[in-house]
Amino acid sequence: MDQKVYKLLNEQINAELYSAYLYMSFADYYEEEGLDGYANWYMVQAAEERDHALIFRNYLHENGQHVSLGAIAQPDKTFSNYLEPLEAGLEHEKLVTSLINSIYAAADEVKDYRTMKFLDWFIEEQLEEEATAVDMITKMKLFGGDARSLYELNQEYATRTYSVPSPLAAE
Repeated sequence: MDQKVYKLLNEQINAELYSAYLYMSFADYYEEEGLDGYANWYMVQAAEERDHALIFRNYLHENGQHVSLGAIAQPDKTFSNYLEPLEAGLEHEKLVTSLINSIYAAADEVKDYRTMKFLDWFIEEQLEEEATAVDMITKMKLFGGDARSLYELNQEYATRTYSVPSPLAAE
């Protein structure tokens, strides 16, 4: 495996674990604000991000590569309203998309078709992640100022359940 591609894949493990850590901090914010549905949504999201790290880890191992785990940075976001974590989530998902795109570009540069195919699932996942983040922001802007509507949104997000991502489920 090309060393640049390897380095970027290995770094993505840390980025995904940071995402899990970040979303857990969002869940903590909402839990402390009494919005347990939003907290649930972000705890499920944190679990998904952890699983994304495992998918990258497994890919490296399947390709005979050493995995080197780095320290996970502490999330530094503080929030003053219910919209801010949602906006921070979209900003973060756009960052993750750019990281995935960088790995894809590096793999394309060295004609690493296996890695490019592997990343296809993540490209689709990021499309979904960003669309969901935009939807949550839109709903909060439209309905978050009304207590009853906020309660209904919170109830909706409380129903989200965890499911193993397909690349892990296949193993």
